[in-house]
Amino acid sequence: MISINTGQYRWHEFPDLSALQEAALGAILDSAALAIQERGRFNLVLAGGETPRGVYNRLKSVPTDWSAWHIYFGDERCMPPTEFEWNFRMAGEAWLDHVAIPPNQIYAIPGGIRADKAADVYAQTLRGVGMFDLTLLGIGEDGHTASLFPGNDWGIAPDSPDTLAVFNSPKRPPQRVSLSAARLNRSRQIIFLVAGASKHKAVAKWRAGENIPARAIMCETGVDVLTESALLLPKHSE
Repeated sequence: MISINTGQYRWHEFPDLSALQEAALGAILDSAALAIQERGRFNLVLAGGETPRGVYNRLKSVPTDWSAWHIYFGDERCMPPTEFEWNFRMAGEAWLDHVAIPPNQIYAIPGGIRADKAADVYAQTLRGVGMFDLTLLGIGEDGHTASLFPGNDWGIAPDSPDTLAVFNSPKRPPQRVSLSAARLNRSRQIIFLVAGASKHKAVAKWRAGENIPARAIMCETGVDVLTESALLLPKHSE
């Protein structure tokens, strides 16, 4: 692993996806152990997509106090839960269905109803929830993260709602629910998991300081980006 500290961004390079996923696993377990020791619970926000799937697969076989884990989702597609693209279903099949986290501590975003109604429901779920201990995110080819897409409101303002309804996603399906940037930023730690050749241009724009959605994400302790070495270009500006 090679680490590069550029202000509030800490870029961690790994030779391949497996090494990246193993490092992410260690970071999650370290965060869980600290949170459980200090506060008696671990509030974790999950990312969707293929890159985290391997991390979730690894989690199902680790020793930890699952009864203290509380699972939230950064975004969800508004489609029936039977669809394989549903983030909740992916996380369940890869990990959550195989461990002893109490079902009432896994907080799914409703997927089978209209985006604005689902966003309202999840906003109520988040009422009274303080800081997330760890938030996992990815980045898309267009620089989006969670379901915060270029050209849309990312919910950056401090008084932004916790959840946003999306009706014009450029990717299927058009309706989604996303946590706002402001809510995602209320995290003690944020880790981006970035892999795949298709992310090369987005990472270059990110490191060059372009105003893509991923740059709206920043917590007080900074952001850790775990990425494959091949995706990193020389730094232009930060």
